[in-house]
Amino acid sequence: MNLVITPYDPDNLPKEEEIPLPDPRFYEAVGGEEGFKKLIGEFYDRIVESDIAFFFPQDEEEIEKIKIHNGKYFAEIAGGPKRYSEEMGHIDQIEMHKPFSINEKHRTEWLGTWREVLEEFAKGVEPALVEDYFRFLDEYSKLLVNRPRNARAFEDLAKV
Repeated sequence: MNLVITPYDPDNLPKEEEIPLPDPRFYEAVGGEEGFKKLIGEFYDRIVESDIAFFFPQDEEEIEKIKIHNGKYFAEIAGGPKRYSEEMGHIDQIEMHKPFSINEKHRTEWLGTWREVLEEFAKGVEPALVEDYFRFLDEYSKLLVNRPRNARAFEDLAKV
C-alpha cells in the first residue's frame, strides 16, 4: 500500500469542491458497519495516545461519544450510510475546525495515525481502495490547517 502524506503548501491548497470523495466501495471492503466501527475505534484509541491527544477528551465516555459521532462522518465519506448528514445536515468542516489551532505538525500526526490504522486493519482490502480513502483524508486535511508554520501554540508555550 502506498499511503503518502503529501506536503502542505498554503499557497497551493485544493478547493474543497474539487476533492473527490473516496471510492464508496471502501466502507463495505473494510467490513461494513462492524468493520468500520473497529477501524474508527482503533483510530481514536491511538489518537488519544498521540502527540495531538490534547485536541481530544481523555475521558473514556467522552471519547466513545466522539467515536460514534465522528465515526458516522468518516463512514459516510467512505460509502457508508448517510447517518451523519441525516442527523447533522451539512456541516462546514473547515469552519467547525477553526476554534482549534491546527498546524502542519498536527496534520501530519493525525494522518500518520490514520496511516498506521489503515495499514494494520485494511490489509485484506484492495490497496487502491485504501489509497483512495487515504488520499481524500490527505487532501482534505490541508484545508483544516489554520495556523502558520512557525506560530507558537498553547502547547508550545506550556513547555517554556
